[in-house]
Amino acid sequence: MAPTPAKYVLLSLPLSTFDTGDKQEALDSVKATITSENGNVLPFPVPNFKIGTLDALVQQADDLVKLNTACEGIVSKVGDSLRTLYEGNEDKASQQKMVNDKPTDQYLGSFTWNKVRYRADRPVGEMIDILQKELATIDNDVKSKFNQYNQVKTNLGTLQRKQTGNLATKSLTPIVNPSLLVQDSEYLETHLVAVPSNLKKDYLKSYETIAPMVVPRSSIQVAQDDEFILFAVTTFKKHGAEFQQKCREARWTPRQYKYVEGGREEEQKELDRVTREEKKVWGEALRLTRTGWSESVMILAHVMALRVFVESVLRYGLPLEFVSALVLTNTKLAKNVKSKLDSAYSYLGGNAFGRDKRGRITKDDAALTSEMAAAGLGHAGEGNEYTAYVYYEFEL
Repeated sequence: MAPTPAKYVLLSLPLSTFDTGDKQEALDSVKATITSENGNVLPFPVPNFKIGTLDALVQQADDLVKLNTACEGIVSKVGDSLRTLYEGNEDKASQQKMVNDKPTDQYLGSFTWNKVRYRADRPVGEMIDILQKELATIDNDVKSKFNQYNQVKTNLGTLQRKQTGNLATKSLTPIVNPSLLVQDSEYLETHLVAVPSNLKKDYLKSYETIAPMVVPRSSIQVAQDDEFILFAVTTFKKHGAEFQQKCREARWTPRQYKYVEGGREEEQKELDRVTREEKKVWGEALRLTRTGWSESVMILAHVMALRVFVESVLRYGLPLEFVSALVLTNTKLAKNVKSKLDSAYSYLGGNAFGRDKRGRITKDDAALTSEMAAAGLGHAGEGNEYTAYVYYEFEL
């Protein structure tokens, strides 16, 4: 039975929610609310960035949603590329999903903002631009190398089919003895025809009369496999094209072949060369795709941190006093995590949520949700559903 896919929940809550206002005690309280049965709660530290105007923050919230979607798309594409390189073997592909030389879960669970690469004293808008450019570079690099690998792999597959296919498709260079061919004649030429085994009798009865000026009794069986028999037939050159067309109509396959001295050795050399090239480019694609995974997940984590910051400022206001956490869970337990958080913190939404007679939260009003979205607060929940606190779910 396949394991349940991992899911990540990223959230922030105002410190005023908790008795002491201490971040560690607030984190402990969140752990107690979610419980270890539903997920592992870890700190997700977010720096205090430069804050611009309210209008700028609302615009940045929108920009970060789009960038977040782009990040997830590229992380997904890079993951697909790794699976393709390992021919669908998920276990082998997963072993390559390292971020900064750590397993992905471990990197996210120990996330710290990279202050060397993204100075926290830069404006948020500037950091969004930097992250967008880095993401585009990763996408282009991985795509370019993977296209190169696919081309080489296609070329190798074509050469291999020439070696291993049936007589209707494979290379005839190692099969046909040049002494069977009429060469250097002004009037005559030899045609090679692959005939399905079940049509052999029809072929032998009719090949002499299927087109004008076929040399009688000139058919020679050259080779045979499980599906086809290869015959050599001599005709006059001026009727050669008509003979080939009639062969096709009879479901016999004319094969294009011209004897070249040393052709067999050249074909083998080309196969060996492309085989070596495929191995080389596969290794290059693997290294670049591993780097692409590491870089794209790192960018996604930093984008998520910016989203938490911007959304927290828009929701909770100043001073900047909030605690952020990452919950490592799975797709089955994510609903339990959300339900427990709603039960404990839904009151933060004020009138945004109705309650039933027992005080349980009910679905928010659609019109109010629209107003929240217009105010830049509508991006926090799954499917853009408004939540009472900053809340994101994502999978990798």
